[in-house]
Amino acid sequence: MKSVLRLLLLILIGFLPQPAHASALTPEEMQRYVPPPFALGEALNEQGLYRVLNSGGDAAGYAFTTQPYAPLPGFAGAPINAVVVLDRDGTFVTVRLAHHNEPIFISGMGERPFREFFEQYAGKSIWSPMTVGTPYGSGSSTSSLVHLDGVTKATASVRIAHESIMAAAHSVARDHMQGRAAAAAARPDFDYDEDLNWETLVAEGHVSHLRISNADIDAAFQGTRWAHSDPEAQADPEGAYLDLWLVDVTPPALARAALADSTIAEMTRFRGVAPTDEFLLLIEGGRHGLVSDDFVRNTSPDLIKAEQGGLPVALRDADFMVDLADGAPDGRAMILRTDRRLGFNPAEPFTLLVEAVREHGFITPEIGRIELELEHQTDERFFIREVPPNPLPPWLEALQNRQLDLILLALGLAALVWALGARMHRFAGWRHFTPARLVVLAVMTGFVGYWGQGQLSIVTPLGALRTALDGGSYVFLLYDPFSLMVWAAAILGFVLWGRGLFCGWLCPFGAMQEFAHHLGRTLRLPQIEPSAAWDRRLKTLPYIALGGLVALMLFAPQHVDTAAEIEPFKTAITTHFLREWYFAAYALFWLVLGLVLFKGFCRYLCPLGAVMALGGLVRGRDWIARRAECGSPCQLCRVKCAYGAIGKSGRIKYSECFQCLDCVAIHDDAKRCVPLVLAGKQMRHPRPAAPIPQPEAPA
Repeated sequence: MKSVLRLLLLILIGFLPQPAHASALTPEEMQRYVPPPFALGEALNEQGLYRVLNSGGDAAGYAFTTQPYAPLPGFAGAPINAVVVLDRDGTFVTVRLAHHNEPIFISGMGERPFREFFEQYAGKSIWSPMTVGTPYGSGSSTSSLVHLDGVTKATASVRIAHESIMAAAHSVARDHMQGRAAAAAARPDFDYDEDLNWETLVAEGHVSHLRISNADIDAAFQGTRWAHSDPEAQADPEGAYLDLWLVDVTPPALARAALADSTIAEMTRFRGVAPTDEFLLLIEGGRHGLVSDDFVRNTSPDLIKAEQGGLPVALRDADFMVDLADGAPDGRAMILRTDRRLGFNPAEPFTLLVEAVREHGFITPEIGRIELELEHQTDERFFIREVPPNPLPPWLEALQNRQLDLILLALGLAALVWALGARMHRFAGWRHFTPARLVVLAVMTGFVGYWGQGQLSIVTPLGALRTALDGGSYVFLLYDPFSLMVWAAAILGFVLWGRGLFCGWLCPFGAMQEFAHHLGRTLRLPQIEPSAAWDRRLKTLPYIALGGLVALMLFAPQHVDTAAEIEPFKTAITTHFLREWYFAAYALFWLVLGLVLFKGFCRYLCPLGAVMALGGLVRGRDWIARRAECGSPCQLCRVKCAYGAIGKSGRIKYSECFQCLDCVAIHDDAKRCVPLVLAGKQMRHPRPAAPIPQPEAPA
């Protein structure tokens, strides 16, 4: 037995971690996360927000870490820290994982799936509603809801990461992006239609018009060196320098009133490959024109630009041959397009800026420019507002995603509590009790463990303790409602029975060890039975392991997740043994040992079992019936108890009882319980009664 104790101690020491590097990021480290051609600029505040510069040194966006803005605790109690780079329009340039303590990714599944999850954000807008998971049903191609693929077996962790990223990004946007989140997005309603013509468009204000005469443009340049640089304007003061009409022709009714059928057909075909483009029709009847002589088709117009909400709108030539509808004004026509995904909201006001250019001099002329502004807003009725519903709290979304699993689990737990409570004596005495117990344990292994990922871990109580010491929020527990329901059942078991409900019935790895025990008995392998002295010594190890983990959590929290690998649960249940060989070998060691030593890990090393034993101190009653003869002279229950949870006096040690119900079955069995056997024999063979003395007859 000394060798067994020494081996267990070496295993415990072997899982103590090596020092880890700090997670704080210096500006040099931040720069490594900023992809070229961008570069890290100056710090903007004390929360680690940096300006991002483009290759020309101009401001192009922001870089920051999520932890200062959204320190949502993960399952180890520490926040997930990611580096986010946004452009000025609120589009993710990159999102990279910087630091985390999520147990499932540290050494379970490895960090690769977690890092790949973060790569999905690039190119997506922070103004788009997003959700983690797979959309149900066929969905809609026009929906603005963005789905991010989660990570199987780690949904709670990626939800926490997603909430951290979005909360931090929106916090930065509110302070530094000029309120871009104020207006909800809109898209054209292609199902809406009405009979309109050009006159109606003008009368109802669906078309914006800007006329600048030659006299007006002269006045605009008055007082500059270009005041007399346009003889044509001075020759015809009342002539039209700019006669510009602007209408959004994306809505079908507006398109038919302004464009010929051939152009509408071309635009419809183009929309098939660019469904998020908005089309703006410009008609110019003055001498300014729409583009310069150097303009290249299918590029951004060189004399026209637009802005909305103080931010630029990206315009591009649609390169259509534009034919106008009857009644439209004569002039040069051009259709520009902009992508709504880049932030343009067609139902909100925007400004078209037309550049007026004059030259002064001959050999190397000086260029003078002024901007002519045309305000425009299309009526709301032609659009559908993409007002995203208020997002569900992540915990409620997690509940909805696992409704069926939670219902099945609740029904199963209720049935089990009923069987172990109100029907305990009948259940324990049932002749099919052992097969029924194995069925329950198989369900716990398959449904609760492998399917539901409901294997409880010491990481959760340690994270809760860390949160309590830091004064943080316990909301992270709600991200995994399946495991939370198992925790609720275990805590209810504390009051009713002590630790036994979880350790004896609800623990998937404990069930696997019990199956290993039955296999060992079937194979007739010799069983290891520690002496009473060694049994007492070995049962102190779980409390030593728990104390060591708590000490690490207090004084070296960065090591807790590695030290928690003393539990083989993650390897055997969460990752299906698909890990590094030494983790798989460690978990297999305990299962193989279970062939000859009954539930060795549960009894002699499990720190979670120590927590359950301490939780069992709130037990309100001694639920296992005892008789005066238990312990003296009868020792049958103590001999049959595989857990060593019955003392020589017959008293139950509830801190070590796994609720297997063997002693309950013996206590109620008239053929096995010694006091009942003796009482039965006495009833079958009563002792002859002593003769009653008769009174003497009177003399």
